[in-house]
Amino acid sequence: NDIPKQTPSDFVSLLVYILTFLLGLPGNLLVLFVYILYALNLCVANLALVLWMPVKVAETVLQGWALPAAVCPVYSFFLFSFLVVGHYLNIAYPITYKLYRRAHTSCLVSAILWLLVLVHLGIAFIVEGGGHFVSLSEENVSACYENFTQEQLEVLVPLRLEMALLLFLVPLVLSAFCTLRCLVLVRHSALPSDGKRRVLAIALSTLVVFVVCYGPYNVSHVVGFVLDTNVEWRSEAMLSCSCSVFLEPVVMLMLSPWTPRDLL
Repeated sequence: NDIPKQTPSDFVSLLVYILTFLLGLPGNLLVLFVYILYALNLCVANLALVLWMPVKVAETVLQGWALPAAVCPVYSFFLFSFLVVGHYLNIAYPITYKLYRRAHTSCLVSAILWLLVLVHLGIAFIVEGGGHFVSLSEENVSACYENFTQEQLEVLVPLRLEMALLLFLVPLVLSAFCTLRCLVLVRHSALPSDGKRRVLAIALSTLVVFVVCYGPYNVSHVVGFVLDTNVEWRSEAMLSCSCSVFLEPVVMLMLSPWTPRDLL
């Protein structure tokens, strides 16, 4: 069969997925080697998401789901797991840096976050009803996690709203509060001017990355709840989430000075 004709939106998606893979893979590996004690969970989540980018590329090029139906729930499970976990981890490390110096605390917090995500996605799997998330689109092409019945939407739509509030709005409020507190403390600290500017840039860039990358996707949840539907631009909103995979390493590398010796 011939490859379906690509739209401008498809080309943009392909570009984002390819850049995410090419930049996210080495970027997260670099952070992992330099800050393995503090960034292990974050990098594992990002690297797992990076490994799924070729699947997104194939799905975009083929304009449908060409893999076995049983692969779709696995793909959806890990893709959305790592996206949602990223909501928390993107801000947890800069804000609770000293807290994460304790290994047992880090493991406990990470386990709680993963459990929270698994519970939410487990509910989504139950709602889906065992059809592997694969359905036919209007063009009679197999699609993964795109088309739902009205009965499924009655549960999925409010569930997505709850996830947007709990997994995005709550971290956003905490992040904004901690960033503001950071600005006040740094302003009255004895740090030199260059040090103050650097700390402020890190705090603000972390918040900006969080809002820009995860905001559109969570807005789609809110709009979907208001309209009681699965919004058509939800796939496009996920593109910004993918960008967080290579933007987060930049923020991590800005957390503290490092030299090439750290790689040895």
